[in-house]
Amino acid sequence: MTDTELGTVWHRIRRWAADRDIVEQSTPIQQLAKLTEELGELAAALVRMRDLDAKDAIGDCAVVLTIIADQLGMAIEDCVDCAYEEIKDRRGRMVDGVWVKAEDA
Repeated sequence: MTDTELGTVWHRIRRWAADRDIVEQSTPIQQLAKLTEELGELAAALVRMRDLDAKDAIGDCAVVLTIIADQLGMAIEDCVDCAYEEIKDRRGRMVDGVWVKAEDA
């Protein structure tokens, strides 16, 4: 998927949420509860090794995170860019299957 296509997806998500008054009628804390629900669905899919359910749950998490960012006056694209800029040069190592930053190791 190209950056242009991703931008279109984020735009469509924001429009979908706005059309349903999710952005205006809920709060970031309420959306955090929704995100927790979606993360639970992702955990269940991973434990059950159901790739299609995991794919759906990951997408649902991205939708909710897009809504939370919008409610906070941010764009999800900028949030992801910010996170990437923070990690791009990070050093560390794998410990029991988990990436640990060098400064935390």
